[in-house]
Amino acid sequence: MSQTSDQQLVTVLGATGTQGGAVARALLAEGTFAVRGVTRDASSARAQALSELGAEMVEAELTDESSLRTAFDGAYGAFVVTPFWEHRSPERELAEVRTVIAAAQAARPQHVVWSTLEDTRQAIAADDQRMPFLDGYRVPHFDVKGGAADALFAASGLPVTYVLMSFYWDQLLGDLAPQRDEDGTLALHLPVADAPVAGIASDDIGRVVLRVLQQPATTIGATVPAVGDVLTGGQMAAAFTAVLGEPVAYRPLTAAQFRAFPFPGAEELANMFQYYAEFPDSYTGRRDVAAARAVNPEHLSLPDFLRAHGARVPG
Repeated sequence: MSQTSDQQLVTVLGATGTQGGAVARALLAEGTFAVRGVTRDASSARAQALSELGAEMVEAELTDESSLRTAFDGAYGAFVVTPFWEHRSPERELAEVRTVIAAAQAARPQHVVWSTLEDTRQAIAADDQRMPFLDGYRVPHFDVKGGAADALFAASGLPVTYVLMSFYWDQLLGDLAPQRDEDGTLALHLPVADAPVAGIASDDIGRVVLRVLQQPATTIGATVPAVGDVLTGGQMAAAFTAVLGEPVAYRPLTAAQFRAFPFPGAEELANMFQYYAEFPDSYTGRRDVAAARAVNPEHLSLPDFLRAHGARVPG
């Protein structure tokens, strides 16, 4: 499907990822905007699926300003997200942000939507011993965005909306899904104690960004929270119980237990969950559900999300 004369073009970085894919699909489904999806491999299955929905798929690298200029050329707007978890390098993420900003300044889109998080170091005192520093950061994928990267966008002169992301409900269908314990109980093991956690379905991220792009007069320069609900671990387990038809217990791990897991990034994720649990005024307090729903009245409840995405009892 080619762009029609009444459609404005939006360039979507990371179009085959969780956030970018949700944004591309939401824009394509609603029809106000045409989509130019950016990926490293336009021949991939995910890229081809978006192409079949009507997106123009192009290849670019976040470290290559020339390819990004081409991707932004002629676009009314852009959705910008950086793939921290592909490399887990704060230095590389900042280099990517600088390159994206330089390319956008050359192309001059009228609206840039930047996917961000807060700098947790604003809430966690430097002498707080509850969690370790990781290369000078508490939660690097938060702190880089909310610290230096946000400041770079603010100083860029670009018309930016800052969309503050939340915990993805999608993660509850992956590595964080309920597991069968040794006693036979199906249990959710999030390390967030009894704290309320702000979360969102990835599908709703796309709808939030769509509404932001549709409301430039009120969203440019603003920070918009992307959140669907605020739920405790017990409430998340209850949602699974309702959908699966089998009782799901909530048996939270401690941050120390999670930090000891032997997979790359476990320390950082443990710090993130500890931030959720022990600094709720900073994390959940920044993500006002009423403000989010004023921008995007539609949202998927956690049970509806679990049903829509085929939550099932593990074999």
